[in-house]
Amino acid sequence: MAYATLYYQELGVMSQYLEKYQEFSTLLEQFCSYVTQNQISAPFLRQHLRELQQWFVQQIVPICDLDWREQSYQTEISKQLRLLEIDVMFFQGARQSVTAEARLITISNRLTTLIQYCHAIMQSEAPEG
Repeated sequence: MAYATLYYQELGVMSQYLEKYQEFSTLLEQFCSYVTQNQISAPFLRQHLRELQQWFVQQIVPICDLDWREQSYQTEISKQLRLLEIDVMFFQGARQSVTAEARLITISNRLTTLIQYCHAIMQSEAPEG
């Protein structure tokens, strides 16, 4: 009986954990769609990136009891978010439209990588059945 209760508690925690990554993935996808519209400003990018970073730190980083794989993904996501911040700074400094377009492609690619990390975590943690 105690084992069953513990099992269902773990499933509830896992479900919340997966929901957080699903929500983060959705936010990343929305941000990526903004980036691909090409009529975007550096202040807009900085603001949305700041919101993404805050959401990640407040909602996902506090999750405890991560196994080594999840911890590795979380570390990679943190690193990619920092690199995304640098990409946005480079976009802001672009003087020519060709350079700005190239920076937007880089930003879009990095967002795609982040989305793939979220999907990998969700697939590895999805309950089987």
